Amino acid sequence: MKPQVYKALTYAVLPICIVVLAFFCINSILRPLKFNEEKAAREQVAIQILKDIRTLQVGFKSSYGHYSPTADSLIMFYKEGNVEVVKQIGSKDDSLALLNTTKLKKKHQRGRKTISDEELFQKYYNEDGTPKDPKFTLVLTTTTKIPVKDTLCKRPDFKIESIKYIPFSSKNDTIIYAADIKTVSGVKVPLFEACIPYAEKITINEKEGTYYYREHLLKGMNHQLIVNHCEERLDTERYPGLKVGSISAPNNNAGNWE
Repeated sequence: MKPQVYKALTYAVLPICIVVLAFFCINSILRPLKFNEEKAAREQVAIQILKDIRTLQVGFKSSYGHYSPTADSLIMFYKEGNVEVVKQIGSKDDSLALLNTTKLKKKHQRGRKTISDEELFQKYYNEDGTPKDPKFTLVLTTTTKIPVKDTLCKRPDFKIESIKYIPFSSKNDTIIYAADIKTVSGVKVPLFEACIPYAEKITINEKEGTYYYREHLLKGMNHQLIVNHCEERLDTERYPGLKVGSISAPNNNAGNWE
């Protein structure tokens, strides 16, 4: 082949090689950037769900003294349960109202038993909290029961079913729930946790050290980058996903993103 032909081929092929090489270089840089952007967007959705779970768990504990171990019982609590709301009637800075309250309690006292704030409320106040006699006010603390769904997670976009399933994952992939009661310094402490894994590491052969990752929150994204990210978190003893609460140690129901 003549030198002129070699030269022509070089001029024709070399720019193509440069373009292809540049494409792969740019793609190798953009791939992890896009991965992190998509991961952050999915995490925001998952974090809101875990915050909702925490809110409902706190309400559940206030009613039953322990946390819910399953999503189903928490969903039932939201749909059918009630929470007690403490309401202050009158002002403690109102000396006349305080005097009225003291006199009434002495008036209705029978032996050691005194009239309760709830009984005084029913006797001297309307259901909406206004005094039956506007000139006669008291200082009371009352407790009323309000449906959970009218009190907790009152956002227009909130759907109770969201606290059961892992977003962006397969249809039946569920959020991992756990609840327990630990004894800490001689005191029994109710604990809970809810976990949304990025992916689940499943061992194939423990002796051979073979395993694979089943994708969850990051399902459908670059698999190798998912594996790398999960392995990095496991190597640094961090949960490979998002988690709120802990059944291994009290953490004030904190999330691992906080």
